Amino acid sequence: TLLYTIKFEDMMQHIVRSTARYGVRCMSNPAVQIPTIDNEPLSNFMPGSKLLDEVMSEIETMRKEPAEVPIVIGGKEIKSDNVTYQKIPHDHSVNLAKFYFADESLINDAIDSCMESRAKWEMTPWEHRAAVFLKAADLLAGKYRAKVLASTILGQSKTFQQADIDGVCEMVDFYKFAVKYGEELYRMQPSHHSPGVWNRVEWRGLEGFIAAIAPFNFTAIGGQLWGTPVLMGNVVVYKPCTTALLSGYHLFQILQEAGLPDGVCNFVPCRGPAFGKAVVPHRSLAGISFTGSSPTFNNLWREVGMNIDNYKTYPRLVGETGGKNYHMVHPTADVQTVVNGTILSAFEYSGQKCSACSRMYVPASLWDQIREGLVSCTAALQIGPAEELKTFTSAVIDHKSFLNIKSYLDHAKQDPTCEILVGGECDDSVGYFVDPTIVLTTDPHCKLMEEEIFGPVLTVYVYQDQDWEQTLDLVDNTSPYGLTGSIYCRDRAILQDAHTALRHSAGNIYFNDKSTGSVVGQQPFGGSRASGTNDKAVSLNLISKWTSPQAIKESLVPLTKHTYPYMEQ
Repeated sequence: TLLYTIKFEDMMQHIVRSTARYGVRCMSNPAVQIPTIDNEPLSNFMPGSKLLDEVMSEIETMRKEPAEVPIVIGGKEIKSDNVTYQKIPHDHSVNLAKFYFADESLINDAIDSCMESRAKWEMTPWEHRAAVFLKAADLLAGKYRAKVLASTILGQSKTFQQADIDGVCEMVDFYKFAVKYGEELYRMQPSHHSPGVWNRVEWRGLEGFIAAIAPFNFTAIGGQLWGTPVLMGNVVVYKPCTTALLSGYHLFQILQEAGLPDGVCNFVPCRGPAFGKAVVPHRSLAGISFTGSSPTFNNLWREVGMNIDNYKTYPRLVGETGGKNYHMVHPTADVQTVVNGTILSAFEYSGQKCSACSRMYVPASLWDQIREGLVSCTAALQIGPAEELKTFTSAVIDHKSFLNIKSYLDHAKQDPTCEILVGGECDDSVGYFVDPTIVLTTDPHCKLMEEEIFGPVLTVYVYQDQDWEQTLDLVDNTSPYGLTGSIYCRDRAILQDAHTALRHSAGNIYFNDKSTGSVVGQQPFGGSRASGTNDKAVSLNLISKWTSPQAIKESLVPLTKHTYPYMEQ
């Protein structure tokens, strides 16, 4: 009753021929296996260690003379007339890097370069694309570890620990796990085939270019925003953050050394308006890979919508934006865990992590103990230059950020519902230093509880123990964001109910742990609501976002009839 006459030998020979043609790009061939992937271990910075000496040497060199960072388009280094400098935030009299802004014309040149490179890169076999990123991971973990650590420590005022977590370990993990998830995606092939039919899926790159826009606060995020689309066969115009320029350029150079072809990613420092004017209306815009503020992402989304009829394909919009992350404490919580976790979450990297805790809800029965612990620990924190080993946290990123944070502290000093328990002082004479600050408020809807500050400011609201359920509702509805949150509670049933109540309040939620510190491959990071599209950085979900799958059905034997058997009765 089949419409096909099947000869098994003919079918198998056809499969072999088709595998030779399609199998490498689609990962249909199970013989292609990547090396074992695991998280990069943290470094040892104990005095006298080899790595510490290497990093200190790099820091000394970088401080002596600013590095020169060009625009890079199609492999060619370009220096425009628009010159500016990246400064060291904790010592802003020192220029760390001299760089050049691209104008709209150069950005269009970068787009043209991408489009010229697109077809060849997309058709590059998977294992060769993957090898570039695996090699880059090894170069970063070894040969260039000290250099990237130094540029992250100086350029973004990150301590040794924070620079290592970010600029090296997370970036190495991003590269390696992206390859792992890419392999898994390519292996996702149809498992059902009608007789005489072979079905498969080709995971194509997007038909156009990706615009990648990086933030200052994570070297690794900048590298991931353009690296992941490139791995999956796309081309990218990359706008690095000018306050994290040098570390971003070092990662770009590492990928070049690892074998990334010229023009696949073009490194284009520029001002936001010029980038938007060139990129957003372009007919070949296929996606935006973004981390930054919610207002900026909203504007990009709005502009894309206004240009929707102009595009060749609907652009993919991937964004991680703002957050107003919480620690919610139940009366059964372990006080020491709460105190230590909150100090780390709120004040490491001066509260400039996307996931940093900035609002806290504490039951009245535990407040005296928690208050004593928070205030004493915060007052003892070492604040200073990032390259000093005893420094717990250093300066905020720039003068604009400094003034913004200061405005909230000034508001707290004038608001009768607020009391500054510790900190509250700022000094920008040498670096952009803001003391880690804890504010107690009697108004759960005060400005400091609702708005993103992005600095070392924690605001605490004390609730009555019997108001636990109402306070859960307060936590859920106080902020428009939905990035991270923590619930501290040792009663399993209550913890389960709290999780249900706060189900949509955070894309990453933690039980009896701080709201920061997600690890690639373990807690994929991202939030929803006003915090972004929740595509989860370097996950199978994000990897698939940068592909355009094509379903292929191939008939392996001739079609001998156009009628159905019942018609012949």
